[in-house]
Amino acid sequence: MIYQKQLFQVGNFNFKLHHVIVIGVLILAFSTSFLIRSQSAEFGFELNEFDPFFNFRATEYIVENGLSEYFQWHDTKSWYLPEGIDLAGDGTDKPGISGRNISATSQSMLHITTAIIYQLFGGNTSLYDFTILFPAVIGSLTVIVIFGLVRLFAGTTAGLFASLFFAVSLPILLRGSLGWFKSEPLGIFYGLFGLYLFLSALNSKNKKIVFSKIIFGAIIMTFGMSSWGGNQFFIIPIGLFILALPFVRKDHKFLIYTISLFVGTFLLISFMFERPGPNFVFGLGGMLLLIPTTFLVLCTFIQKISIDKNKTRNGLLLLLSIIIIGSFLVTISDELDFLPVPSYRYLNALNPFLTTSVPLVDSVAEHATTSIRESFFFHSVLMIFASIGIWLILSKKSSEIQSFIKNDMKIFVLIIGMVGVYVSSAFIRLEVFASLSLIILSAIGLSILTQEIFNINSNGKKKYFFKISFVTIVVILFMIPLTYPSQANWINVLDSPQTILNGGTSHPSSNNWLETLEWVKTNTPENTIIASWWDYGYWITTLSDRTTLIDNATLSTWQIEKMAQIFMSNPDDSWKILNDWDVDYVMIFVSGEKYPSNDGEILYVLGNGGDESKIFWFMNIAGVPLEKYLNPDFKSANSSFYDETLLGNLIPFTTIGYADIQSQDQSLNWVNGYVQVSIKDIKYTSDDNPLQLVYSSSSFTDETPGPMDAVFVYKINKNYSPQIYPIQK
Repeated sequence: MIYQKQLFQVGNFNFKLHHVIVIGVLILAFSTSFLIRSQSAEFGFELNEFDPFFNFRATEYIVENGLSEYFQWHDTKSWYLPEGIDLAGDGTDKPGISGRNISATSQSMLHITTAIIYQLFGGNTSLYDFTILFPAVIGSLTVIVIFGLVRLFAGTTAGLFASLFFAVSLPILLRGSLGWFKSEPLGIFYGLFGLYLFLSALNSKNKKIVFSKIIFGAIIMTFGMSSWGGNQFFIIPIGLFILALPFVRKDHKFLIYTISLFVGTFLLISFMFERPGPNFVFGLGGMLLLIPTTFLVLCTFIQKISIDKNKTRNGLLLLLSIIIIGSFLVTISDELDFLPVPSYRYLNALNPFLTTSVPLVDSVAEHATTSIRESFFFHSVLMIFASIGIWLILSKKSSEIQSFIKNDMKIFVLIIGMVGVYVSSAFIRLEVFASLSLIILSAIGLSILTQEIFNINSNGKKKYFFKISFVTIVVILFMIPLTYPSQANWINVLDSPQTILNGGTSHPSSNNWLETLEWVKTNTPENTIIASWWDYGYWITTLSDRTTLIDNATLSTWQIEKMAQIFMSNPDDSWKILNDWDVDYVMIFVSGEKYPSNDGEILYVLGNGGDESKIFWFMNIAGVPLEKYLNPDFKSANSSFYDETLLGNLIPFTTIGYADIQSQDQSLNWVNGYVQVSIKDIKYTSDDNPLQLVYSSSSFTDETPGPMDAVFVYKINKNYSPQIYPIQK
């Protein structure tokens, strides 16, 4: 065949046409993925979102100080709390401890891997620029890993389809774009690579390299866990797969040795890391591997001593017993708390129906439950071909075509497909797992379908008509989500500014945050302590090199709740707490739109994603009744908020009425559906106030109509004398 024709030889390897096609498709997949991920570069070359700034700072620390110092690093510039602060306020709790143990509370392998690669290949590139590029590069390289993984299941064609699907999968791209120096891109790379080595070892005919693959695969899987906690997802299908192995394979002795070696190595290395660490090994995660491995050994023994006709029955009875006992242990553990349990977000992934009453958890956008509309937008045509893939894998009619897929690999594909879709229903950020599952199933389904179409026994024009029509339909189906709708498709949805350039709003990019953080760095003492909402903590610590109270690590729920209470309390009480905590400055962010009025004065409509839009969550987290400071729509703040709370006084605007933008109707009082109209009103301007405005970004001072993303810095007046409020009887 023409595909097997030798083109040239490199050493002992003969390059044939199909090798060139494979390389070409993989290069296409990598290039496509990288170009889509890199669209934000047109707005600026910056890290994106919040966590990447901390990860850059931690990686920088390794590069400058070495690994040994990194593991000893207690960061005193974050989570500041003066010694002697009583957390409970009743004298029962230990004093607060300022700072953060970085290696114990971080995705260490992300920092270590990046630091090592930078030192090897960084050249003259700055570390900041390198970390901006890193997620786009490592995410794009994953197209090769998933090609190898799916090739194990269903051959080269399926692997190539998988690489192309991965290159354009929206949930994957959203959490691995340029500047997204967070845990997902490297975690997915490590997770899929470790999974490939594990499954490759189980199906390897060369027994000499089996154990090397098993050990290396376990180590890589551990690296993935230490890079991203979400990699615990891969433990679930592996555990279920181990439970199924005694029923689909007969080489039980080989399975016992390889599975035991994999699980033992994985748990041993995990124990040695601070994260996932002993709590994972002796907790629910470790049990998800130890129990199936124990079942594998016991089932093999029972089947060995059973007569042939009872082997399957006895194995299933043992499996049922394991499930019942395991469920009982989990239930008892929930009551007696003897088994380490993962945090809420991991439990919620296992049980999507689990609900929380913690407003702090609910306030995080990526913890929102995925809607049906979002699922269809994220996965679109992949759902169609994944369904076809499941049907063809299970269909007896196509058994001859897909017979090259081994039974154990069929089982694993179906398991990871079901688990991925199930887990992703908990949080919107976990849609990456649904994507991985659907990519694998879609690639296999389309591969089998392609072979069936191209093997049609017809002649002449009819044969070519079927083939050309099939290819045309497939191409059209996959082009639809890539191009439609024109302003919100899989490609241009990533064509937006980095968060630090628009503050997380939908506004065009600007330098307001960068200018403010630079001002803080050059105009405040190095030992300055800054209070802000937790969203901005990493930005302040990394770019301004100043100490903060809270940040995105959410290490202390109490401390975050206290910051919300400070914002929602009366200014004098808030000043006292801020002063007791040695705070020097308070920083807030306000977003809105500027409109010209008939008399030439600029009017402002707030509510585009700044702190003014987070009042609902501040009140929930602080435990303040919503009706106290919000209008009946629970969206806009009432006059009491601006008069009585610290945040209301820090926001330099005053409401003058409400209006309907379309009809121009106006009202002095709140009307449902009307927007709140404000004018500039800086309340804190002198030493006579508890705080004093010392900096406002250019978006506030510039009165040109249009978007406003303004950052404000207030200095604590240390000599202010708060009013003494009478005790209410």
